[in-house]
Amino acid sequence: MEIKAFCSDIDGTLLNSVRDLSPRLKAVVADLPVNFPVILASSRMPDAMRHLLHDLKRTPQPLISYNGGYVLSADGEVLEDVSIPVGLVSKILQLTQKTDIHVSLYQGENWYEEKDDYWSQREVKNTKVQCSWLPGQDVLDLWSKDNSGAHKVMCMGESNEMAWLFGELHSEHSLDLHLYRSSETYLEIAPKAISKATGLKKILSHSYDFGMDSVVAFGDNYNDIDLLQSVGWGVAVDNARMEVKAVANEITHHNKEDGVAATLEKIRDLKFVVGSGF
Repeated sequence: MEIKAFCSDIDGTLLNSVRDLSPRLKAVVADLPVNFPVILASSRMPDAMRHLLHDLKRTPQPLISYNGGYVLSADGEVLEDVSIPVGLVSKILQLTQKTDIHVSLYQGENWYEEKDDYWSQREVKNTKVQCSWLPGQDVLDLWSKDNSGAHKVMCMGESNEMAWLFGELHSEHSLDLHLYRSSETYLEIAPKAISKATGLKKILSHSYDFGMDSVVAFGDNYNDIDLLQSVGWGVAVDNARMEVKAVANEITHHNKEDGVAATLEKIRDLKFVVGSGF
């Protein structure tokens, strides 16, 4: 097998125990050829990924943001733009109105927050991105004028309320929405039609002369399953969900033990990287 690119999830996969890139990972990425694509695929917004590419000294690169709902080429061209309609976003807000659930709204390069609280500050700290403070209804009004919607709605709160909201939305909108509980206290909501795998296919067909079989991909959670199944070599970190491990070609170390770096080193040392010169 010849590996011509690598694609990785971020949280729980690429980042270490302090939610950062390890020196070991930076070193092995630095060993890769300068024209070797390093493609990040995440539920994060674009700016929450760009600083990681900067730290890896790998800018510019294509980006798969919002789990494939908003995909950018290396030069910033929008290759995929699939959003949740405003009417459905409004329903989500209505459902959460009489609860303690915190709702964050995302579209393209914009992140909107209504409440300055524990949850919003936690996201600012984790993603190193600043949000725009705007009431939810004002965001809906803005999107209605533009005939647009949300690339992601993120709901955060107590586990029992997250389970209730998941059930309410799943019972009525399972054909329209991808509902992803990234943890007991998080529910990430995206359009049903997209995935990280569809985003990667868009990037490869637009910008490169090779296909999915030449990519190694890394992941840990349910939204990584399609990606790992679609590429030539799918790798689950040791902390991945059992369902993710079941579809992977390889299980590497825990994300806190440099699992991604360990597999990339092995690929490098076995000279599977095309154009590496090793």
